[in-house]
Amino acid sequence: MKDTGENITPIDTSRKLSDAVRDVKNAFADRDDVVVDMREAHRMRLDLLAAELAPVFADVPADMDNFDFVVSSGLQPRLWIDAVSHVAMGRDRRTYRFLRDTRIGRVVLAESTDMKPVADQVTRYVAERIVERQRMMEGGVEPAVADLKRPAVVEAEPPLQAAAPGKSWSTFFAGLGFVAAGALVGLAVAAALFWDRLMAMKISF
Repeated sequence: MKDTGENITPIDTSRKLSDAVRDVKNAFADRDDVVVDMREAHRMRLDLLAAELAPVFADVPADMDNFDFVVSSGLQPRLWIDAVSHVAMGRDRRTYRFLRDTRIGRVVLAESTDMKPVADQVTRYVAERIVERQRMMEGGVEPAVADLKRPAVVEAEPPLQAAAPGKSWSTFFAGLGFVAAGALVGLAVAAALFWDRLMAMKISF
């Protein structure tokens, strides 16, 4: 058998699956540490914003239960204002984003790396919701067009009332009496007109 001159690398018998599993676990652990660090950083900034807004949250009437004012846990912590609005951190971990879910999608109400403008916008949002609720309870509605005067509404005529059963029967008999009287008068007139002719016919017979 001839020697081909090729160098064959011997198989490394020391490679084990357990070593590969350990390496993968270490990689996952490192990535989880990064995710945990990001989550903790987001939550810390949201806690600072919640502390800034604490006086505003405390002034909300106790009978208004549509606000949440809590920081949720999870992969992306959020400061919930109500069921449709919240504050979350941007990808840079420094930008506050005040978001609201609407029928046409999610809209950004405020976005800044500075806490103050976002806190001001959240305060105004809470105030608007309180005023809307008060107006709804009071029933106050403003016209869509200023100085719009509506024309006076003419009341409809009252519906005709049905006659009582006793009156309807008396009316029926009264009408029947008039018809009978008219028939008798007609017979009397006819008899008077043809009386002479009848007498002549009797004499001729």
